Amino acid sequence: MIKRANIRIKGDVQMAGFRTFIKNTADSLNVKGFTDNLKDGSVRVVCEGEEGAIEGLINAIKENSPSFARIEEVNVTYEEYKGEFTAFERRGADVLKEESEMLALMRSFDKKGEVMIGILNSMNGTMKSVKEDTSKMLEKQEDTIGEIRSLREDLKSYMENKFGKIEQEIEAIKAKIGMT
Repeated sequence: MIKRANIRIKGDVQMAGFRTFIKNTADSLNVKGFTDNLKDGSVRVVCEGEEGAIEGLINAIKENSPSFARIEEVNVTYEEYKGEFTAFERRGADVLKEESEMLALMRSFDKKGEVMIGILNSMNGTMKSVKEDTSKMLEKQEDTIGEIRSLREDLKSYMENKFGKIEQEIEAIKAKIGMT
């Protein structure tokens, strides 16, 4: 069933690549409409498409939004399909109107930088852990290979011994029955 949805996303969702993310997701789901920044700091989405595709867009917004976006609330209302759109648009400008908005943007970048540093520090610790784990695994692998070589040598020695005894027994049997 084709539907129309009005979605409003509240939180730290502007200047975070959110509208571009929504547009790309909507395009991939064949959802038509637009996304726009509102003056109160929220993002609005008006869209039309198959019900399942709109649900997919809403789920992507809630679960896979850009890492710098912080969603506090997602409100959805449905209307009758109007057939108003032929594509999905990212509307509105990112141009800041006042000095206070520029300061807010700079603070936002500062917060995002701190988040990124935290992520990178976490990744650095993870990489050290992976390196240590890999080193331990390689040591265990070398020990296992050494044990396998030792077992192969033991087995080879055992088999040579057994085959030598079998050959001697066969020779003794041949001699007893006169086959030599």
